[in-house]
Amino acid sequence: MVAGNRPTPGLEKGMTMMRIGSWFSIGVMVCAGAAATPAQAQRASVPQVAKAPQLPSFSRVTPVTSVELHGEVKDDLGKPLSGAVVSAQGSTSAFAVSDKDGRFIFRSLPPGPYLVRAHLQDYLQGRGRVVQVGPDGRTTSIIELTRRVDASTTPAVVAASVGSVDAPARTAEAEGEEQHGHDELAWRLRRVKRSVLKEAQTTLVDLGDDDSLLEDSLSTLGRMVGGSARLASTLFADLSVSGQLNLLASTSFDRPEDLFSLSADTPHNVAYLAIEAPGADGDWTMRGTVTQGDLASWILAGSYVRHRPTAHAYEAGVSYAMQRYLGGNGEALAAMRDGSRRVGAMYAMDHWTVSPQLSVGYGAKYARYDYLADKGLWSPRATVTVRPRSHDSLAVRATVLHRESAPGAEEFLPPSVGLWLPPERTFSQVSRGPFLPERHDQIEVAVDREWAGQVIVGVRAFTERVEDQVVTLFGVAVGDTPAEVGHYQVGSAGDFGARGWGVMVTRAVGNVRASVDYTQSQTRWRRRSRDAESLSTLAASVLRSDERIHDLTASLESIVAPTSTRVLVVYKLNTAFSPVLAEASPSPSVRFDVQVNQALPFLNFMNAQWEMLVAVSNLFKEELYENSVYDELLVVRPPKRVLGGVTVRF
Repeated sequence: MVAGNRPTPGLEKGMTMMRIGSWFSIGVMVCAGAAATPAQAQRASVPQVAKAPQLPSFSRVTPVTSVELHGEVKDDLGKPLSGAVVSAQGSTSAFAVSDKDGRFIFRSLPPGPYLVRAHLQDYLQGRGRVVQVGPDGRTTSIIELTRRVDASTTPAVVAASVGSVDAPARTAEAEGEEQHGHDELAWRLRRVKRSVLKEAQTTLVDLGDDDSLLEDSLSTLGRMVGGSARLASTLFADLSVSGQLNLLASTSFDRPEDLFSLSADTPHNVAYLAIEAPGADGDWTMRGTVTQGDLASWILAGSYVRHRPTAHAYEAGVSYAMQRYLGGNGEALAAMRDGSRRVGAMYAMDHWTVSPQLSVGYGAKYARYDYLADKGLWSPRATVTVRPRSHDSLAVRATVLHRESAPGAEEFLPPSVGLWLPPERTFSQVSRGPFLPERHDQIEVAVDREWAGQVIVGVRAFTERVEDQVVTLFGVAVGDTPAEVGHYQVGSAGDFGARGWGVMVTRAVGNVRASVDYTQSQTRWRRRSRDAESLSTLAASVLRSDERIHDLTASLESIVAPTSTRVLVVYKLNTAFSPVLAEASPSPSVRFDVQVNQALPFLNFMNAQWEMLVAVSNLFKEELYENSVYDELLVVRPPKRVLGGVTVRF
């Protein structure tokens, strides 16, 4: 079938049946979620690739309630074990280290089931146990570890016709070698079996008919294989590894009736995998997500986060994403060089606690986009937090940031909150010329305090300056190319400055936490961009003049403890959303995000926890408080995204 031609009646009928089959699968998951609980769910709680420090009082969602899980780690003789790393995997991930009495504690855990495991060097990692954390009081758990049998008392492993493999390892002390560092890595390396390159001299010989030389060679080969196996076992066998696997189906639609039409977006299958290796000082995380179809794409990221209780906490990470389009949209193909796009990013953040009353955070992110003329974009920021009185929760924060963002960056960079999804949409420029990145400078001062009854009140004031404000247009046909839900146009509206203030109130009552954030800002436009002529034809409402903007964002998060159901609703009302009609003026409108996570305890086996996820959203931007005033407002006609599937935590 040639792109742009109408399919034959038989083929059209077949394609319609395929779409009905795909949507029937998603419909089954949605109905199952509705039967389990009426509502929606919180974003899947996975370790996130962290961005710059947020202002806590203005974060989107905070923990639902403060529930504690206490426990004790003992050996098989009942003696307490100190220094054990304990992990709790459930609606969130948490880690703790047992003290000298073997005790550990997890604070501020949402109620629900958690898979609790402990890890300690020289001890076998026991089977994880599922602990139900209730909403009232505190929950206790006892973990028992069994000591490993010492290697010197273990029978040697003999490889068939090769010889003894598991010979005792020699230490640096026994060899009289120079002493090295005393950290955990140095301790392991000093006790690893010596390489055969240090135990024998390698010479070139002619074996001829001498069987003894052949036997010696086989014995040397056996020691090489055994040494490599011993090294791998020593370095990785003691790691406490946990993870999460998401198997999802995602699609987008403009109107409900489009779900069963040929204009609807074909559902995409998405796989996401996260692996965590916690330690006493910090946590390593590897994550990846992939989808396959006419748009094949993936994201891979790794990060290290040092725990916050220390005076110096830091984090660093890298990510790489690729998008390759194999469909028939000529506009998307023309906008891509060699049919693909690649984006890489790295970041590093430092946080110093100078004193109980003063802390400083700073860092930067560097991203490289292969479809930009100026490929490298820098985004530094710094934050100073002052607590005037150590016994009071009052905090004053000042933040200075410079953010550079490319059009379409949402498709490639891992979100700091929410679900991981690989690039699922294509985009092109509204007019001829290169893509223009948005540059955003902001200064913000915020004051927040917690009052009686778990009520947090925060006030902030900000000023920002933006160059080449990005515009995003969905559902706009360009020339003879019909509009597609999975494709959008981007452009630049120009430069503006803004000043404003905001107030937020949040409160937790039992298993429910609600927050309301009101922001008022005054904008002044300074320059129109080179895309103004094209935008005036396609969507004139995105070309703004000076105006006052009112924004009200409400969120509700709840956990139904008896059924282990997590619900999240975000509702955003604004007076300046760009309307669907190109000729209309900005008007009040709403955006929303609804998610439901339902635990499936009847599927819990092999130390894994299963959940079902259903989500519907038409919010285009993942971040609500790091964007400029217009980032979400200048997204025209964003489609609704439907997501469903299962989550497995192990």
